[in-house]
Amino acid sequence: MKITVINGPNLNLLGRRETDVYGNVPFDEYFTQLQARYPGHKLRYFQSNVEGELITELQRAGFEDDGIILNPGGYTHTSVALGDAIAAVPARVVEVHISNVHAREEFRKISHVSAKAKGSIVGLGLRGYELALLWLLG
Repeated sequence: MKITVINGPNLNLLGRRETDVYGNVPFDEYFTQLQARYPGHKLRYFQSNVEGELITELQRAGFEDDGIILNPGGYTHTSVALGDAIAAVPARVVEVHISNVHAREEFRKISHVSAKAKGSIVGLGLRGYELALLWLLG
């Protein structure tokens, strides 16, 4: 299967940013381990801090790949356009959040993505990406 992981703003700082919330492992390191555990599948990774670039990648992957694992970061709570992009593509999309957004600030409880995604995994750290992958492969 072809699966693309798409990470939104500030997730390029994983391992250095708020390690008490997001852990101390850089995402590139984690992704390399994930690829090694699932060698029979084509796993691709894309990260951007720019909303339009995330939408463009969702559209590309949404028509070319079997599934998408999306952590929209802070755009989760503000971007109707990301939700619209998910609704526009045939690929299954699983929303992932490293932290438990429901146990944080009130504004983080609003998601413009959740209703369009096939499912959401929140608060399980980086392991959430692998759980999303397993569901897509299932």
